[in-house]
Amino acid sequence: MFKGHPKGLFVAFFANMGERFGFYTMISIFVLFMQAKYGMSAAAAGFMYATFMVGVYIFPLLGGFLADRYLGYGRTISLGIIVMFIGYVMLVLPTAMNTGFPLIVAALAVIALGTGLFKGNLQVLVGNLYDDPKYSAMRDRAFNIFYMGINIGAMFAPSASEAVSNFILRKAHFVYDPSIPALANDFLKGKLADVASYLTIAQRQDPAVTADTLRGFSETYINALSKSYHFAFGVACLSLILSMAIFWAFRKHYKLADLTERQKAKSEAFKSQVVELTREQTRERLVTLGLVFFVVIFFWMAFNQSAVTMTYFARDYTVHSVGRANNLWFDMAGLLIIFLALAGLVVLLRRASGRLARVLGAASFIGFGVLAFLRYRGYGVANDFQPQIFQQFNPLFIVALTPLVVGIFGWLNRKGKEPSAPRKIGIGMLITAAAYAILVLASLKLPSPRALGGLVAPAGSQVSVYWLISTYFLVTIAELFLSPIGISFVSRVAPPKYKGLMQGGWFAATAIGSNLVGVVAWFWMRVPLWSVWAILVVACLLSAAFIFSIMKRLERVARA
Repeated sequence: MFKGHPKGLFVAFFANMGERFGFYTMISIFVLFMQAKYGMSAAAAGFMYATFMVGVYIFPLLGGFLADRYLGYGRTISLGIIVMFIGYVMLVLPTAMNTGFPLIVAALAVIALGTGLFKGNLQVLVGNLYDDPKYSAMRDRAFNIFYMGINIGAMFAPSASEAVSNFILRKAHFVYDPSIPALANDFLKGKLADVASYLTIAQRQDPAVTADTLRGFSETYINALSKSYHFAFGVACLSLILSMAIFWAFRKHYKLADLTERQKAKSEAFKSQVVELTREQTRERLVTLGLVFFVVIFFWMAFNQSAVTMTYFARDYTVHSVGRANNLWFDMAGLLIIFLALAGLVVLLRRASGRLARVLGAASFIGFGVLAFLRYRGYGVANDFQPQIFQQFNPLFIVALTPLVVGIFGWLNRKGKEPSAPRKIGIGMLITAAAYAILVLASLKLPSPRALGGLVAPAGSQVSVYWLISTYFLVTIAELFLSPIGISFVSRVAPPKYKGLMQGGWFAATAIGSNLVGVVAWFWMRVPLWSVWAILVVACLLSAAFIFSIMKRLERVARA
């Protein structure tokens, strides 16, 4: 999978992996944090998340403009890392319940700005590496590999946020209970009808709690939980330092790709590489990209539900503990051990492996196999988890499926049957619709969030974890057909003078989709649960129909 690619791809791969690890650690608990600390409704927390994500994906337009016109790609990326680091430091600073909201807003604005400077321009660097005719045929596969780096970082993020949160809660002599934040906030606001049931739940945390001390317990628990989230945000600061070190230390491997068209035109050595398009060619390419951007808006509206309505579904409608066998899915360290054991088995059985490699493969298979068995034996009969842990499944499946998808696309390419990039995007939209159809089925007999008053559903109305896992699996396949392929398409079709700006345009489409996440969250307390997911199914089907209706135009421009 990695053979034959320029080394600059791997610098971008690891730099992006570190940044995304921190970003998704924060995102995995964002709405939970806002609801717990500030007592926000589902709609308000969803709107807050959507607004932040709009900033994250609108600022790449500014980042692309600055890079194309003034700073260049490498310097803009470096500036973005520094700005993001400042934003995460602001986010880490702990404050008491219902305080510090302006600081949170300012931190999110700074993070969004830094991400905008960093993200799109790093993708331009990757695309520039494949402008070389020697590598051009590998462009789509390169972006699949690059995208896997994003998701290796994201894969460990929910586990990291859960581990930090649980550590801080244990120091305060608490354990996580998903029902407490909403109950505590309603009690403190004088809105809770069934105080006796809440007192029983509170006494599981501290048997000494009485009706007279319930207010103090509520404030203490929310402050401890909020503090645990603040500390979890600090993971991003550490991961950004790693990203910065990688990007600066290995600059030589992407130096030749770090040139804008303006910089090439001013250099005698690179002036001959400047590509000039006619006004008509430029217009046609920009219109084509605009049509693709319109379609992917609806994918991102669906995809980014993972941090909002799907997290609400995980918290309110999905069982909160699993048995020993099912817990393997929720133990990222255990999954990593199993992967290493299987990797050793592959090396052992591979015909091309030498004697030493076979010995090491056998040792890896046996050693990690024993560790996996011991870890499995250490699981309890019932194993609790926090709702954000479901967000690990998308990047987990990305990492697991990317080699398979890259291999299939490569095989089809050799046979001359690989679908075009626009056709892959259309297929991805259809798969996304199928993914949310699973949640429509899961929700048909469940009470609506409004009927529950925004509280966690009783045990009889909680469903198996496999409804969400199955949805994440299909969404991941759709993402592999759409997101890295779309980024590659933009890098290929964008007029050379507007490469950074057009990558910003891709993210602007993502921003609009992210804003629509808040619209879907608005429906959460207003319509039957199944219809929340049906909105997404219909939107994805309509956008798929649109892109297939203009397929000939898109494919013609892609070939030009």
